[in-house]
Amino acid sequence: MTGSYVYEKPDTSKWKLSDLELGATLGTGSFGRVRLGKLKGTNNYYAVKCLKKREIIKMKQVQHLSQEKQILMELSHPFIVNMLCSFQDERCVYLVLEFVIGGEVFTHLRSAGRFPNDVAKFYHAELVLAFEYIHGKDIIYRDLKPENLLLDSKGHVKVTDFG
Repeated sequence: MTGSYVYEKPDTSKWKLSDLELGATLGTGSFGRVRLGKLKGTNNYYAVKCLKKREIIKMKQVQHLSQEKQILMELSHPFIVNMLCSFQDERCVYLVLEFVIGGEVFTHLRSAGRFPNDVAKFYHAELVLAFEYIHGKDIIYRDLKPENLLLDSKGHVKVTDFG
């Protein structure tokens, strides 16, 4: 796959937390959690990464978070989770990401025991394309593992967690 792929992002330039209804926790991390978010008045769902400022500062991760945001804003590819916007309030920094409904490859792999060769080759091919794109942007991804690979509703891989 060559050429450019542009994920069509809605106008999020003025989004704030009150525009979203936050639901279930999708995952947790060192600085906060990822929650399911729904844009009020729509049926549009997002993964909202809520990072506690106090923890980011305490763990000296301000520059790290800034780099993650910069990387996510630069990337737009069908096999990479896209960031729509970011904003903050007095307690947290929020990254609004594309919601990928299929869950982690890790969960599917654990359930199946192993993937059939054709499925493994399919995922591998998509990862090659994703990493060709990432490396073409001079970005090094250092956390490749099944927990950081998601499957969309059509079974395509999405690389996540650039933090």
